[in-house]
Amino acid sequence: MNAGATAITGLRVIADHFDHVLLDQWGTLHEGLAVFPDAHECVVKLHEAGKRILILSNSGKRANSNQRRLTALGLPSDAYDGVLSSGEVTWRGLKAREHGPFAGLGNRCFLISRDGDRSIVDGLDLSVVDDVGDADFVLLAGLDDSAADPEQWRDRLTTAARRKLLMLCANPDLVMFGVNGLVPAPGALAAFYQRLGGRVTFVGKPHAPMFAAALERLEHPRPERILVIGDSLDHDIAGGRAAGMLTLLIGSGAHREILERSSDPSHVIRNVAGAARMPHWTMQHLAW
Repeated sequence: MNAGATAITGLRVIADHFDHVLLDQWGTLHEGLAVFPDAHECVVKLHEAGKRILILSNSGKRANSNQRRLTALGLPSDAYDGVLSSGEVTWRGLKAREHGPFAGLGNRCFLISRDGDRSIVDGLDLSVVDDVGDADFVLLAGLDDSAADPEQWRDRLTTAARRKLLMLCANPDLVMFGVNGLVPAPGALAAFYQRLGGRVTFVGKPHAPMFAAALERLEHPRPERILVIGDSLDHDIAGGRAAGMLTLLIGSGAHREILERSSDPSHVIRNVAGAARMPHWTMQHLAW
């Protein structure tokens, strides 16, 4: 592997390099059933070592919802220092309205969310409208499996694009796990809107608002003392590198199929990552 990207077997090997951890959820801590035992032990050891741990998620739901899910999956809230979801960052930005992309959006919102969830607008000075023709902007927080096909949204989003409405996408992920396998995620619908001529601002990994919010939550430590851990070159590693942070790729997550097919996973990462997405370290599973 090229310089700066080293395979390790446990975080204890590099623990002196960082004081804070931004930790991905899906594919790193769990895959929807239970927190991996080695990952659970690693979080405990990190906490005992005095590291501050924020769990980051490209979820359009608020942080409390994600925290409750982690508890149900076996990771108690006292094992880490907090959850920062893209939905939480979006909610706080819309609450403050102090700077872009949240300032100047207007108060009438066409909301697209999963399971009818409205937590991303609860307590905000927003009016949720049923007709995109009445909206000042589009807020994309989530997608039901049955509504994941972007073509279902063509007419409404064509109207929104014609009206030059900004779409605020609170989940940049392109695919998600549905009942019958992978289906398009909110990021794919946002990309579809862009192809229709619409303007989109993304909140979530790898985009800057997510990492700026994490820095603020950690009280602005030096970025080079923060380790971003995740299983996606496109989201976790690219976002961490752009923010000037250390990065570690978990090989058993999003890229495992392509890595498992190769006799030299480091060669695959070197070829597909490029400088902007090259992790500083790699490991197969999260472990101490």
